Amino acid sequence: MFSNFIPRRRQVCLALAGLAALHDPAFAQGRFPERPITLVVGWTAGGSADAVARLVANEMAGVLGQSVVVENRAGAGSNIGSELVARAKPDGYTIMLATSASHGFNSALFSKLPYKPVEDFAPIGMINTSPGTLLVPVDSPFKSVRDLIEAAKAQPGKLNYASAGIGSSQHLAGAMFKKLADVDIPHIPFKGAAPAMTDLMAGRVDMIITTGPLPFIRSGKLRPLAVAARERHPALPDVPTFEQAGVKGFYTDNWYGLVAPAGTPRPVLDTLNAALNKALTKPEVQKQFIEQGAFPAKPGSPDAFWTFVKKQMPDAAELVRVSGAKVE
Repeated sequence: MFSNFIPRRRQVCLALAGLAALHDPAFAQGRFPERPITLVVGWTAGGSADAVARLVANEMAGVLGQSVVVENRAGAGSNIGSELVARAKPDGYTIMLATSASHGFNSALFSKLPYKPVEDFAPIGMINTSPGTLLVPVDSPFKSVRDLIEAAKAQPGKLNYASAGIGSSQHLAGAMFKKLADVDIPHIPFKGAAPAMTDLMAGRVDMIITTGPLPFIRSGKLRPLAVAARERHPALPDVPTFEQAGVKGFYTDNWYGLVAPAGTPRPVLDTLNAALNKALTKPEVQKQFIEQGAFPAKPGSPDAFWTFVKKQMPDAAELVRVSGAKVE
């Protein structure tokens, strides 16, 4: 009844603003999500990234009341999936598993990226960090990092290390180990982690520094010599860190987190962040991450996660520079 006292032009403006608000995801925060969410993973199904994504997706779905569907878009070191999400509608219904590759190594590794790691995304939250573990065949003569370094110095170029390919996390970790230990150990790239691990277990290569080592260790086929973390891993309490083994400053903090397209409304990001944080507090989730060889992240804000991402990018670029890897 009071609308008669409002100028007609003002009434029209108010009506238009109301209609716009109804279609604004931020305004509709109380109803988000209303349908399933797609979680894009830039890596193949069955790998460590996929395992992390599916665990988180399942737990977040229970909190959000909607399915979180994992969609694998592998290729070009996760660049295909990253570009897809960077171009997606910023409404919270398409999100991505960000990694130390997509938001770290790739900026220095590839001469040109089809997306901007910071500008094209909005942060949701951190999931975990996964350090590399130095593994050798169970029948290797090396029982410690010191044994391996002494052998490498005695016969430069004789030993070698495997990786999942040029520019992979195993390649970059091996290159940094060579620099810090001052040894000559040639790199043997494979077409994927599976063939690399197969040849390592068969003794056709000498070592690898990789994540997710526990199944191979518990099978009795590989021996761990050191973990590239700042503290010993709870699943491998008898395995020293590289610092403890005498290689100072060697850490490989491979990490996983969630991001959305840039422009996603902050209330939507906060809803997704809250669901992720609740998942991270569950003892069964923490246990599974530890069993995967990772350190579960503590619940945190989107801003804290983005600060971490930006801070680690120069270190990731330095790791690529040391390796000499480059992908055109």
